[in-house]
Parts: sequence; C-alpha cells; structure tokens
Amino acid sequence: MGPVEINGLPAHALLVHAVVILLPLACLLLVAGAAWPSWLSRMGLALPVLAVVSALLVPVTTHAGEWLEERVPPDPLVERHATLGDGLLPWAVAVAVVAVLLWVASWRRLLPAGADAEGARGATSGGAPVAVPYVLIRVVAVVVALVVAVGCCVQIYRIGDSGARAVWHDAFSTAPR
Repeated sequence: MGPVEINGLPAHALLVHAVVILLPLACLLLVAGAAWPSWLSRMGLALPVLAVVSALLVPVTTHAGEWLEERVPPDPLVERHATLGDGLLPWAVAVAVVAVLLWVASWRRLLPAGADAEGARGATSGGAPVAVPYVLIRVVAVVVALVVAVGCCVQIYRIGDSGARAVWHDAFSTAPR
C-alpha cells in the first residue's frame, strides 16, 4: 500500500509529519473558504487537491504504522496509538468531501464570492429555478466545515499525543546529565 521504510528509517515516522502538517492546513483552509467565499474562489483547486491528497496520505501512513507496530515490543501505549490512528480516516475523508463540495458549490455559483448576493440558484421545481437563501447556504457551509475541521484536528491531536507518549515514555530524564 505504500512505503514501510524510507532510507532505512520506518516510513511511519516520516509520513506522519506530512499528515500532521497537510491535514490541519486543509482544515484551516476549509473553514476559511466556507466563511469567506471570495477566499474559496481565489484558492481554486488548491483546497480540494490538498484535502484529497491529505486524505490519501492517511491510509499510507496507517499502513506504515501497522508495519512498524509489528516490529516493536508489545506495549499498551502503542496499541492505543494504533487504535486512535484508525479513527482518522473517516475525518480526513469528511474534510476532503466537504472541500470538494465547497469547490463545486463555488464553481456552480451556489456560494457567490460577492458580499451583495441575495440568493443562489438551487434545484429546479417543475422547470423553474428555486432561489435558496444565500445566508442559509453560507451558515450550513460554515457549520459543516467547522464540525469536520475541528473533529479532524482533535483526532490528529489525540493520535499525536498518544504516539508521543508511546515513543517517549521512560525514554528520557527530566534532570540533565
């Protein structure tokens, strides 16, 4: 599914840095794009591409982590880290899906960049376009973006904290040598 070693080092230790940087960045841009459609239009494809690439890195990193888990002594802290790590993919996919939907909405002018927009075109009813209140679309977009971004970032924090504890517990002294 992906590399398990990079230049003789466990790939998980290196890949995790890409996930920890790119996925929260995608979350931040997702919320910014939902809150300010003019930013969304300026970002173009950058947001959906970043979000999808970040989501694709999660199973690659998880696979490398599972490989590494089989090569370290059994440890409950490592098991907890692995369990939490398995919970990131749904959040990453949600971020990617919302980013793509926001981009499509922006592209189809459902989220116009102009501040004076009174409504956006929605589905048709009997052949006549139905006006969807712009404020409603914006509020829903911001709330959904916030929920998936905060959920994703909280999960990243929990995974990172458990991983750091698994690696560093009993591995250093608080007093200098």
